[in-house]
Amino acid sequence: MRLDKYLKVTRIIKRRTVANEACDTDHIMVNGRRAKAGYEVKEGDILDVFFGQRTMRVRVLKVKETVGKAEASELYEVISVSTADQGDHNV
Repeated sequence: MRLDKYLKVTRIIKRRTVANEACDTDHIMVNGRRAKAGYEVKEGDILDVFFGQRTMRVRVLKVKETVGKAEASELYEVISVSTADQGDHNV
C-alpha cells in the first residue's frame, strides 16, 4: 500500500491529500530515510512523522486497505511521541 494511503487509513493523517503533501515536503521518514507518497509500506517499517514541533514514531504492524475507525490504531504501534524543547536554541 502507498505511504500516503496508509497514513490516511490509519488516521495518523486525516486526509490523503494532506498525507501526500507531507510526504512531498519531507515530513515523513521511513526506516530513517525520507520517503515519497508512492513508497510501498510493509509490516515492520518504522515511520517518523513530523508535525511542526512534534515528532511521532510508529511501527507498522499490519497493512490493510480499509478498516473502521475503531480498528485503525491496531495497524500500528506508537513507539514515541516527542516535542522539541523550545528553550534549546543555540545562538
